Amino acid sequence: MDKIGIIHIFASHNNTQMLLTDQTGAETIAKSTGGMTTKAQHKEGSPYTAMKMAEDIANKAKERGIRIIDIKVRGFGGIRSRTPGPGAEASIRSLTRNGMRIRNIENVTPVPHDGTRKKKKFRGKKK
Repeated sequence: MDKIGIIHIFASHNNTQMLLTDQTGAETIAKSTGGMTTKAQHKEGSPYTAMKMAEDIANKAKERGIRIIDIKVRGFGGIRSRTPGPGAEASIRSLTRNGMRIRNIENVTPVPHDGTRKKKKFRGKKK
């Protein structure tokens, strides 16, 4: 029987980070970031870099016997952008191409309950 792992993807517009853990989320099995994959800093958040990161993570998962994965995608959240960056979708697509079976995909971006005040330029003009 195949083991189950969780892949946490943090995709901002400038960088992408991926973390592979066991099913409980306690043990880190593999980690990859945009800076570990590419030299150019302006390419850290690109879809191509995210694809290469996903290939590395998939290979390390196969070595451990993990074939089935849950994916948790996260954007910045809070008072910043709630949409994940361009690397999120590319990394998910690359994981399926490398033979990983995706059980479910979940968006875990933190959403405020009107707790913090936005910056002045984003607050809008009240009439």
